[in-house]
Amino acid sequence: MKYDIKDASLAPQGTKRIEWADRDMPVLSLVRERFAREKPLDGRKMSACLHITAETANLARTLKAGGADLVLCASNPLSTQDDVAAGLSIEYDIPVFAVRGEDRDTYYSHIEAAIAHRPSITMDDGADLVNVLHSKYPERAGEITASLEETTTGVIRLRAMAQAGALLFPVVAVNDATTKHLFDNRYGTGQSTIDGIIRATDALLAGKKFVISGYGWCGRGVATRARGMGAVVIITEVDPLRALEAAMDGFLVMPMKEAAAQGDIFVTVTGDMHIIREEHFRAMKDGAVVANSGHFNVEIDIEGLERIADEKNADIKELVDEYIIDGRRIYILGEGRLINLAAAHGHPASVMDMSFATQALVSEYAIQNSDILEPRVYDVPRSIEEWISRLKLESMGISIDTLTPEQEKYLSSYDMGT
Repeated sequence: MKYDIKDASLAPQGTKRIEWADRDMPVLSLVRERFAREKPLDGRKMSACLHITAETANLARTLKAGGADLVLCASNPLSTQDDVAAGLSIEYDIPVFAVRGEDRDTYYSHIEAAIAHRPSITMDDGADLVNVLHSKYPERAGEITASLEETTTGVIRLRAMAQAGALLFPVVAVNDATTKHLFDNRYGTGQSTIDGIIRATDALLAGKKFVISGYGWCGRGVATRARGMGAVVIITEVDPLRALEAAMDGFLVMPMKEAAAQGDIFVTVTGDMHIIREEHFRAMKDGAVVANSGHFNVEIDIEGLERIADEKNADIKELVDEYIIDGRRIYILGEGRLINLAAAHGHPASVMDMSFATQALVSEYAIQNSDILEPRVYDVPRSIEEWISRLKLESMGISIDTLTPEQEKYLSSYDMGT
């Protein structure tokens, strides 16, 4: 198949959405202009397993402008915007294999289609494409120059593979770039998670007890915005440093066992599995709302909930499933998948501007340094981060100071005291 999308007639609508997002992505636009002139990706086959959104579409346009032969597939069954998939496939001639709501078999068949493209560069949002390559096609590892990973969950998996000596090609941890986690994870996830919960439930957050599992960059972002809307925020953590930080930031901190009985709304953002499980569901009050904003839907033990529930009422409202335990109602949003993409539009274009500019420039970096990269996980070069940050500041009309020669000398010396 050339592509697999829901409806080709949605292409004009999707193209409008892509162009609208592009208006708020000035840094990526500048990268695309240079890529169009210099063609740094010329002749390279690329496969990207990402959320198929308007912002991702503009990354795809940038890679194609740089000369890449690109194929896209979805990194989550509920994150695809079908009109965007159509716009990319029809209007921009970038093949997409993704349909919103696709089942597990279709999801993995689309990853197989991306692998069949025989890429030399891959991009991942959760490491599913890399995992399939390693488990089913290890003989193709020599064809891969590098892979780029943009989620915390994916980086955790890939670092584990590298530690075990199982990683077969180089990976650049785009997620760990400051221009990604400090802004995308904190401001993007913070805003879009709240947006998704409100769209799905129409809930008023003011006065609610809002439980957040995980106080990494995503958890910090969600917590700040929930508090800003008047919620009483409770943090659950396993890391003592992050728990201490949450406490000093003014949030309540307690184990999930205690929080389960108090919370009105729950959000998981940990990157781990079964954060909310049977014993927690048994303790929840009537009407508790449970959502996930970590990459995979394993953070909420939905199978465990189904085992103990007396009754399940699917889709009592769009993207809301009701479970009844001893007369108490518990609501699961978006099948436990990413609520910011299942029920909302994901991160704002302005913040994805930096993350996707980083993705594009790191793909160029990987090609330029292919002769020295080894099968391990690399950080994004500082020079790329600084360039993107300066351009973003300029696009916002913000200027900053520069060091004087005297200041530079002082910072590089060791014999200048008081």
